[in-house]
Amino acid sequence: MHLPVDIQMVGDEIAIRWSDGAESYFHAERLRAASPSAETQGERDVLGNQYGGAGPKRFPGVKVLGWEQVGNYALRFDFSDGHRTGLYSFDYLRKLSDLT
Repeated sequence: MHLPVDIQMVGDEIAIRWSDGAESYFHAERLRAASPSAETQGERDVLGNQYGGAGPKRFPGVKVLGWEQVGNYALRFDFSDGHRTGLYSFDYLRKLSDLT
């Protein structure tokens, strides 16, 4: 697993430098739309019924207000629309950035 060694806000983007030297850049709207939270992605019960995830898929003008590392595996971002429940695992962020 690659770990973030530096995280910075650059304009409307979050820049992450990884332990292998790679860099990822995420626009705030893209990060918000890709939130792995049940609110955004939905969740299924044991019978396969989908709940949630029917909200907007675009978040124009949303900003990242801050973030915190959760354990040694994820980041949680605070967005200007009040969303803050998605835990973005480091592996998920790498996949979002198309780095392998």
